[in-house]
Amino acid sequence: MSASEDRDDEVEGTLRALYAAIDDRGGRWTARHDGLVLSSSFQPVYSFPHGKPVGFEALIRVQDGQGGVISPVSLFERVQDFDQQVWLDRLCRLVHVHNFCEQVTGDAWLFLNIHPAVFVHSTRQAELMTRAVDLLHQLGIPMHRLVLEVTEDVMAQDQDFENAVAWARSVGCLLALDDFGAGHSNFDRVWRIRPDIVKLDRSLLRRAMQSPRVARMMGQVVGLLHECGSLALLEGVESNEEALIALDADVDLVQGFAFAHPAPELQGLGQLSPAIEAVWQRFDERLALGRRAHHERVAPFQAALSLALLPFHQGRPLAEAAEAFLRMPGCQLVYLLDADGRSTGDVVAGAAQPAPNPRFAPLTQAGDARWARRPYFRRAMANVGEVQVTRPYLSLNGARLCLTVSVAFWHKGQLRVLCGDVDWGAPDAH
Repeated sequence: MSASEDRDDEVEGTLRALYAAIDDRGGRWTARHDGLVLSSSFQPVYSFPHGKPVGFEALIRVQDGQGGVISPVSLFERVQDFDQQVWLDRLCRLVHVHNFCEQVTGDAWLFLNIHPAVFVHSTRQAELMTRAVDLLHQLGIPMHRLVLEVTEDVMAQDQDFENAVAWARSVGCLLALDDFGAGHSNFDRVWRIRPDIVKLDRSLLRRAMQSPRVARMMGQVVGLLHECGSLALLEGVESNEEALIALDADVDLVQGFAFAHPAPELQGLGQLSPAIEAVWQRFDERLALGRRAHHERVAPFQAALSLALLPFHQGRPLAEAAEAFLRMPGCQLVYLLDADGRSTGDVVAGAAQPAPNPRFAPLTQAGDARWARRPYFRRAMANVGEVQVTRPYLSLNGARLCLTVSVAFWHKGQLRVLCGDVDWGAPDAH
């Protein structure tokens, strides 16, 4: 018998042994392992824009011989060696695939957890993996509907792991990087592995609930993931308020008790989620309220800055021309930039100008600093004559949160940009 025939026999023997450990109980598949019964539950993964489930994460459920519930963690703690880890991983996935295929699945993704070491080991066994791909196609699941979840904090960083990722992509699988934001997460892994989906850990959500600053940073994290070419999935969303934070951060996908608990059935497939609709309604209401409040607070600064243009054109000094703006509570600075974004030397401090902070002394001597990349300059230059307002940002002037009101105008044949910085309070105040 040739080596190839030996490998084929080994592959078929492995599949026969796996199938000998599972049973179909009226459309519900279970597995037997070490005196325990393993079954599947599926938690929906929702798309915010679509308001419907687009996938389901398969989760193992464990019972002892008397029907008592055992945690999945306890199941894997019983693993004695790596070979048993590989066997148990395969057995769980086989049960999940069959339970998934027994139901109407549409085009939904199936999310399957896999240990990184098992992932690398399995993709080295070409014959077995080829047979597994054939089996999935026979069951009616094309490979592009499988999302393999690999835990981020224990992900291998060697060539073997990258080869395993290349194999998964070559057969059409999607890759999800799990638990991002827990432990020592870093974007280097995201850049190298280029996962299709990055699952943000619930610990990041908890921190965002405690701090508006972290909530704003969460939106930046999602933006960077999008720049990397990955969708962002936030897991562990348990309340409407947490769901709102996810929506504010522009997260693409969500899962958690706020929307659905895991269940043996595929819940809500093809149906609009009332929970998602409720989150969108609260988002719209809060957005409208926030816009009104923001406008009421910002409009007086816009009006005061526009009032400075006429007296400035009449030759009055900037301090006199912008007197109304400078008197307003929260005004830090009024200054003039040329068409290249450089200061013309016209700078007047307002009542809210912070006292110099010696820790940031190198930044206080601006000299001929150029601000051409700042949004307040670019927007003003693109809309000459219209007063612009930035979002709150960290100013180099005292390293405080501020926003800038600006307007571009022609003066003596030259384009100028008049700017006013407004103190927006401590970073966690808004």
